[in-house]
Amino acid sequence: MKSLLKTLSRMPLAISLCLIVTALTVKAQDAKIQMAHLDHLASRANETVDVNIDERLIQLAAKIFNDKDEDEAQIKKLVVGLKGIYVKSFEFDNDNEYSAADIDSIRSQLREPAWSRLVNVTSKREGNVEVYISLGGPQINGLVVISAESKELTVVNIVGPVDLEKLAKLEGNLGIPELGIKPAKQKKEEQ
Repeated sequence: MKSLLKTLSRMPLAISLCLIVTALTVKAQDAKIQMAHLDHLASRANETVDVNIDERLIQLAAKIFNDKDEDEAQIKKLVVGLKGIYVKSFEFDNDNEYSAADIDSIRSQLREPAWSRLVNVTSKREGNVEVYISLGGPQINGLVVISAESKELTVVNIVGPVDLEKLAKLEGNLGIPELGIKPAKQKKEEQ
């Protein structure tokens, strides 16, 4: 009977710990957006890219990178700590194969106070690019890029601590397309 009472008295603590761990896990996943509703576009696209790299796969990939190769060593440093990299990209033969509602379904998940739009570039010829960040205190804990052109739609979601300066080095790797991000040093040299 004493053991049962002891177990019951510890139960609230165990439940509390479970709730705290669950809350922390949910908070870490807040930066992951839902993109499955875009899958219907694959039937209209002539090329589709669908990347789903969760934390386990990132850790596995980090082990595979060669520390002696400078580029691979830098990429390894960049991905350590990330919780996920998710990309959906569709390229179409014709204009307007996706709707404004498709983009709005992503934007609706990127509302303040959790998300802030960092960049909004609008061009009638080259399409639109939006960059959103999710802040956890002073640190960026998530990033979303929406690139919408007349014949292409790409959404990139990076979950975890993101260093914008180093993000440019991930372009073209791990399924992340070229986003046109230039490091500050390169920007200064061009001026």
